[in-house]
Amino acid sequence: MNNYIDDFKQELLRQSQALKLAHDKVTDNVVKALDILINCQGKVVVTGMGKAGLIGRKISATLASTGTTSIFLHPAEGIHGDLGMLQKNDVVIAISNSGNTEEVISIIPYIKFNNIPLIALTGNMESRLAKYSDIALDCSVPKDYEQLGLIPTASTTVELAMGDALAVALLKKRNFALEDYARFHPGGSIGKKLLLKVADLMHDQADVPFTSANATMDVAIMEMTSKKLGCTLITENKRLIGIVTDGDLRRFLQEGNSDIKNFPVEKAMTKNPKYIYADKLAVEALNLMEQYNITVLPVLDLDNIPVGVIHLHDLIKAGVV
Repeated sequence: MNNYIDDFKQELLRQSQALKLAHDKVTDNVVKALDILINCQGKVVVTGMGKAGLIGRKISATLASTGTTSIFLHPAEGIHGDLGMLQKNDVVIAISNSGNTEEVISIIPYIKFNNIPLIALTGNMESRLAKYSDIALDCSVPKDYEQLGLIPTASTTVELAMGDALAVALLKKRNFALEDYARFHPGGSIGKKLLLKVADLMHDQADVPFTSANATMDVAIMEMTSKKLGCTLITENKRLIGIVTDGDLRRFLQEGNSDIKNFPVEKAMTKNPKYIYADKLAVEALNLMEQYNITVLPVLDLDNIPVGVIHLHDLIKAGVV
């Protein structure tokens, strides 16, 4: 059993070392590759055979989801008609550890004939792919980093990481934001987290408990009970100045304040409570609740006037949690 664990850990270590080697070999070629990609007027076409092709599909998907139009081209299908996918304003990223994969090499003449920029991710900087590319990025790993010196493990890890690094650098250069990412992920839990706004889930003003700062706690308790949100917002001249929650009531009683009904709200409330704006993402409300260990947030408009309340239960029900 220990041998299994040792082999497992050794492989993880070997692949992490391969990434460190790739990190240390980065040159100005990366800047040139990013310039080509950022100035691409068409799409980024990623190609590769076998395991490199699988890595290429993932790189293409990452590019597409982060603001760079991208497709995957199978090189063997390319030489049988699919080269029609390529247009003169595209950029090609070709992946091959050996740099001499025949199917990949066979589509290079078409790429060069149409003056399409070619970026290579290769483990062999002396290969035909590296020689014919406009920019070659070094993904090489020592042969003893892979079993039998042949099975692609560390090399594909480096290729994938190199592609991810290009995608991340591009999205930062484009100022690609959370809202942009949301547009490409409308479905499932990611979509709910990134598309739902606080305004979509909050209890609006008609359902929100409000109590004035000069009221007594019996008024606040009645308001909390009638609206059933576990809190009441304390306002003065329409501005939020505090909040009273179920937790505040429990703490108030634990401190020995028996005459709760006649106690001034202003002295019992939590001053300057956490809040969120109605136009913020619902996931931001969740993050605030988790950060401060609270279950309810006042919602303000852009004039800092309370317009609603959002509760943790609302986020759970909507699938944001």
